[in-house]
Amino acid sequence: MFAVLFTISVALTIQTHNYHNNKFISSANYITGGVYTFRNNITDYFSLGKENEQLLQENLMLRKKLEEFKEKVVLEKLDSTVIPNKYEYFTARVINNNYSKTKNQLTLDKGWKDSIKIDLAVISSKGIVGIVSQVSENYATVQSILNTQSRINAKLKNSGDFGSLIWDTKNPNIAQLIDIPRIAKIEKGDTIVTGGRSTIFPEGILIGTIKDFHLDNDDNYYYVNIDLFNDMTSLEHVYLIENNDAQEIIELEKGVEDEEQ
Repeated sequence: MFAVLFTISVALTIQTHNYHNNKFISSANYITGGVYTFRNNITDYFSLGKENEQLLQENLMLRKKLEEFKEKVVLEKLDSTVIPNKYEYFTARVINNNYSKTKNQLTLDKGWKDSIKIDLAVISSKGIVGIVSQVSENYATVQSILNTQSRINAKLKNSGDFGSLIWDTKNPNIAQLIDIPRIAKIEKGDTIVTGGRSTIFPEGILIGTIKDFHLDNDDNYYYVNIDLFNDMTSLEHVYLIENNDAQEIIELEKGVEDEEQ
């Protein structure tokens, strides 16, 4: 009986006094808002995977649009409403990543049924990752740039001088650029990108910045340490790039080599 009468008296007080009414509404809103915030935080946490996938697909679309724009600029004289796109892009998720060995590999959750092929370039939103080495129906393995067998054409973004990207196995966040001639203009902090002199990586994909450098033993070429843009120990989502002209280029170059022999 006391509880009932106390509840009625509180309700009458709130209804007949503006101050108490406002305080009650404010407190109720604070409690309700806290409950809603807590609920939304939980909901948002469990929807992160879906949102990440949506962002990945949006980035994929933007990359395709950018590539189409590049092709239109190069082929602007063509009288056609459809400009052929040289590169195709795919997305995948990294389900296994080695970075503590000398020949490191990654495993992706996409395979040949998803149009994934050997020798496709693999990058992330921050830079290069590696090259597809093996493909099954549902999965693919990638030869990481942290692999002693990896050798990728790269260049100094500012000067345009070319070299080869390798890894000395010492640090997963630092790779090396070799074969840069001593006449090249090189400075600490310069950006390194892919050179485009291959059928795998498009030109201009980010790699890293120059940490330090010195002339090698014969004093003709620089040995450059590069801070990678990618954290190779923490990779989750990647993009795969297929060069639609790769096979034609390979067959043409093979024909030239056969003639020379």
